[in-house]
Amino acid sequence: MSGAAHPELGPLRPGARVGLVAPSGPPKPEQLERAEATLRGWGLEPVRGKHLLDHHPRAGYLAGSDADRASDLQDAWCDDSLDAVLCVRGGYGAVRVLDLLDVSALASARPKPLLGSSDITALHVFWAEELGLATWFTPMVATGAFLDDPVAAAGVRRALLEPYAGTSYTGSAAEVLVPGTAHGVLTGGNLALLAMLNGARTRKPVDNTGRIGLLEDVTEEPYRLDGLLQTLLRSGWFDGLTGLALGSWSECGDLAEVRALCVELLAPLGIPLVWELGFGHGPAAHSIPLGVPATLTAGPQPQLVLG
Repeated sequence: MSGAAHPELGPLRPGARVGLVAPSGPPKPEQLERAEATLRGWGLEPVRGKHLLDHHPRAGYLAGSDADRASDLQDAWCDDSLDAVLCVRGGYGAVRVLDLLDVSALASARPKPLLGSSDITALHVFWAEELGLATWFTPMVATGAFLDDPVAAAGVRRALLEPYAGTSYTGSAAEVLVPGTAHGVLTGGNLALLAMLNGARTRKPVDNTGRIGLLEDVTEEPYRLDGLLQTLLRSGWFDGLTGLALGSWSECGDLAEVRALCVELLAPLGIPLVWELGFGHGPAAHSIPLGVPATLTAGPQPQLVLG
């Protein structure tokens, strides 16, 4: 399948205008300015959301009020003069804007690339389930994971400016936990956010039949990861998956313990399972589209190939 099958993923043309929004935590002004300079160096024109540097009146971990963060996101998506929407950082807060979004307005807008990861997993799921669109799981531009990591930044650049079809991903620490080959549409993201979204009254039943799952997390102790995985296991999130790729588990305690936990809980699913495929919060993090077909090879050279 060619990249043209999902025009909402790009690529962008030189001079494209890209909206910058903060649906979760507030960016640091100096990091935002560095991000804008980088985007301009790529031939893109960054456009700030109205409330991008706001702070919530109570909670410093939120970039402005829920209504304002939702408004910036929706305005950027519905602005046909913008060619992409970049969520500049994660943290926490995207789940608080979901019920404030006008799905009809979003659905009537011209589709475009939506980029972000971590807490932005909430938006990736919403865009997939409510709008039927593919999105980009990428490092965020107003963070050190992008600004101080040239390899990760190059991946974001490719996501924005080059066709995605045929792209392959692996990691230096990639390891097969359950061998095999899986074909399916990519889904998933941050484990904690996927669990946080579980059971919402307004959400349609989750059906991952025929999909390849991606999971990663940051700053969650092994006992917390255990509980989060139990939440997804007991809710049926893994039912019907054809394969599963795990990303980084940065600052999640002893990695050997995390690996053993994943083997204990996920290997019995009996589907191809790869450890540390190089996406998430680790160094040189990949930019991977969600909602597109891919092949996961859990063999001598573990890899994920798009198309």
